[in-house]
Amino acid sequence: MFLLRSVPSSARIATGRTSLIAYLIKRPSTFQLQYSIRELSNVSKNNIITKRTTSAFKNKLFNVALRRSLFTETTHSCSKCEKVAKHLIENTTINREILPTNVSPLHYHLQIEPNFDTFKFKGIVKIDLKVNEKNVDTVKLNSLDIDIHSANVDGIDATSFNTNTDIQTTEFGFPKGTFATKEKATLEIKFTGILNDNMAGFYRAKYEDKLTGETKYMATTQMEPTDARRAFPCFDEPNLKATFDITLVSESHLTHLSNMDVKDEMITDGKKITHFNTSPKMSTYLVAFIVAELKYVENNDFRIPIRVYATPGNEKDGQFAADLTAKTLAFFETSFGIKYPLPKMDNVAIHEFSAGAMENWGLVTYRVVDLLLDKDHSTLGRVQRVAEVVQHELAHQWFGNLVTMDWWEGLWLNEGFATWMSWYSCNEFQPEWKVWEQYVTDTLQGALALDSLRSSHPIEIPVKRADEINQIFDAISYSKGSSLLRMISKWLGEDVFIKGVSQYLQKFKYGNAKTEDLWNSLSEASGKDVSSVMNVWTKQVGFPIISVEENGNKITFKQNRYLSTGDVEPIEDETLYPVFLALKTANGVDNDIVLNERSKTIELKDNDFLKVNGDQSGIYITSYSDERWIKLGKQANLLSVEDRTGLVADSKALAASGYSSTTNFFNLISNWKNESSFVVWEQILNSISSLKSTWIFEPKEVQAALNNFTNDLVKNKLKELGWKIEPTDSFATQSLKVSLFGAACAAREPQMEKIAIDMFNKYVEGDKSAIPALIKPIVFNTAARIGGKDNYEKIYQLYLNPVSSDEKLAALRTLGRFEDIELINRTLSYLMDDKGTILNQDIHIPMHGLRGDVNGISALWGWTQDNWEKLSTKLPPGLSMLGSIVSISTSGFTSFDKIEEIKQFYENKSTKGFDQGLAQSLDTIKAKAQWVERDRNVVLQYLKEHGYYK
Repeated sequence: MFLLRSVPSSARIATGRTSLIAYLIKRPSTFQLQYSIRELSNVSKNNIITKRTTSAFKNKLFNVALRRSLFTETTHSCSKCEKVAKHLIENTTINREILPTNVSPLHYHLQIEPNFDTFKFKGIVKIDLKVNEKNVDTVKLNSLDIDIHSANVDGIDATSFNTNTDIQTTEFGFPKGTFATKEKATLEIKFTGILNDNMAGFYRAKYEDKLTGETKYMATTQMEPTDARRAFPCFDEPNLKATFDITLVSESHLTHLSNMDVKDEMITDGKKITHFNTSPKMSTYLVAFIVAELKYVENNDFRIPIRVYATPGNEKDGQFAADLTAKTLAFFETSFGIKYPLPKMDNVAIHEFSAGAMENWGLVTYRVVDLLLDKDHSTLGRVQRVAEVVQHELAHQWFGNLVTMDWWEGLWLNEGFATWMSWYSCNEFQPEWKVWEQYVTDTLQGALALDSLRSSHPIEIPVKRADEINQIFDAISYSKGSSLLRMISKWLGEDVFIKGVSQYLQKFKYGNAKTEDLWNSLSEASGKDVSSVMNVWTKQVGFPIISVEENGNKITFKQNRYLSTGDVEPIEDETLYPVFLALKTANGVDNDIVLNERSKTIELKDNDFLKVNGDQSGIYITSYSDERWIKLGKQANLLSVEDRTGLVADSKALAASGYSSTTNFFNLISNWKNESSFVVWEQILNSISSLKSTWIFEPKEVQAALNNFTNDLVKNKLKELGWKIEPTDSFATQSLKVSLFGAACAAREPQMEKIAIDMFNKYVEGDKSAIPALIKPIVFNTAARIGGKDNYEKIYQLYLNPVSSDEKLAALRTLGRFEDIELINRTLSYLMDDKGTILNQDIHIPMHGLRGDVNGISALWGWTQDNWEKLSTKLPPGLSMLGSIVSISTSGFTSFDKIEEIKQFYENKSTKGFDQGLAQSLDTIKAKAQWVERDRNVVLQYLKEHGYYK
């Protein structure tokens, strides 16, 4: 899918809770720690310790204890307590809320019939079970928001139903001896469910018929991570794979789709009944079925049918994805040496969708904008986005679907690899996009930004409950996971890396695997000890800052934990990462230097030029002396695009965290006004934007000075290239023109602003060729900066009547860009209104727009507080969107007093399902507040000295 020393005994836990809670609350650090506080608090409050609760609690508490050295209630030495904790952790198996093992699923016969009048569905599921324990007369499986009418095993009716909504299970009791003589049995359940509008399970997605204007619905699924249980009672755990026979029933005019191809289809009593062929073994989260009015386009270049489905009138924009799917499947078959195992591949555009896409085996579902593409009316970013998302989901068909993580802490195996593979294949098909250069400013920086927070988590994090899983669908699992794989591929070589991956897939196909299994396959392929190097990176939180100290020709490298707040405590700085220094000098790159201790000193004959992390494939930040920063700023010709991009990003990160002055950042980018790479410029402008958003509550004179600085930076290159997009321009030239024009307009450069407004006025008057598609969002945003009710109404009408989905989203985001309070409130009134002006899946888009102005930031937070009950009901905690909304509506602030205000608001509310995101938001605010407080005068002085402050 494409958005963790001494251990008290039970008795001592009971007697020492209060002091331990106080200590933990006083020194919070990670998501696991916060979870431990909750768990400990629950145990204390209820004064009940069961075997299961205690084990789960211990596992969390041990992690905290080991990281925090909580030995206040024991006389053991730290080393002894560490051994005790390690032993208990390794031997604690009852630490997840999982189903009993007395039976396990082999095959599902599932029939589903949706009703678009009542928004309910009825179903029958027959589950063929393997009986593992014959003396147990109960069957427990997962269900949520399901009304169960009857259940039987081989005709023997259940004597009891026991539903637990907290852990999302239903347990059936049967007469004693029901399973006593059985090796296998069939459980039949009749049920009804809600065709909900929460974008989870089997749900309804609303849309406007493009041909008739009528409001209609499609019934579709989103099962990952744990919402198959909303669609049918099942064993909803990734390692409980089974085969599936699916039957769909509906009105005869509707299209039926599922993972497999159609076995037979008939019309009986006016209803269409479709039986699909039996699937391979797969996890429940990959099951998919759709009932809707659909049309399709197809590609026949691959050996199986490839189709892209959409609601009527939209299907024509699916050809790009269909063609790309054919090429990508062929490429992955060759890369992995394993044929795609299903008989067809369908891609479907869904009108309301909580994620970007979902890799259901053989039936991949997408947001409309992430699948359908009108290239003539789309930005370069949209074209790249569709290509990346499609290839990401297709990589999952092998890595995730064919071989699946054993449990959810291995999510990164799915998402990290699919992210890496999408870049790998994209580089094959579109080399002019320079994707591995863009990776540095995109994926790597996304990973470092989140992992620099104290509230980050390891790539592999223990997951106990269903409501925790959505929180790890984040930049750590996706971006840091893929960055780690890029680092490994560079270390082993891409050919060896792909060979190891292929061996891994062959060994575990149709089964489940763990991270260690991948490391073992890569070790076998390369002859290197991959596990010993990579376990630190996957099991420990964070990444290091590498400090470079020069003393003549002696160079000392030292590693410490990096935090964006710059306040690392000794206990947080115990991990020593195996760091590939990739030292670049005039003689090339030395890839043999590994820093796996605190510090290391080497001697260079010539150190006039040196740069650590050559080509920026390592997951760390490098800090140099002020003198070295000055030198590097003048040595751009010796640096690769990745190097220059990395230096810009590192200098900004060091300034933001206090490891370096913001002056170094200003000086570096000021030396590179003639930079030719669109990738480096993108990082420069992203970094400036980050600084501006941090200084957003500073006086307008300071913000105007930052705009003057930006305009001075881009003016020469913009004058050299011009802003007009020419048909003969390369992708790189187009990208650079768009970035420079956008930066100038955002910085209120008068000439560029006038050009943009002239285009906007012509466009809304009917000249649809007035604005080139590539710069349309920039022009819209410029109109919003000029402001006024008239411009707002024009943008609103473009949102209601767009020429493409790309234009619709650009207009929607722009509605949040207006600074007038009345217009801000008008935008907020559309969020979750009764008319459905903005789809639930899209409410975050204008929210992002609102973060561009102090009035918008404050109004958005006020709206969130006023509408919290509605938000938390409409977007329940188990869905990732609520956490995203919390983050968007809070993290725009830049002051310590807002941290306290936000804490106070959530103090008496359940933060289950988004507590990690909330903690990360508060960390982000703290980092920004410290940066402004520390460098407010430094920035002001620089702007004054260089004539930007007027």
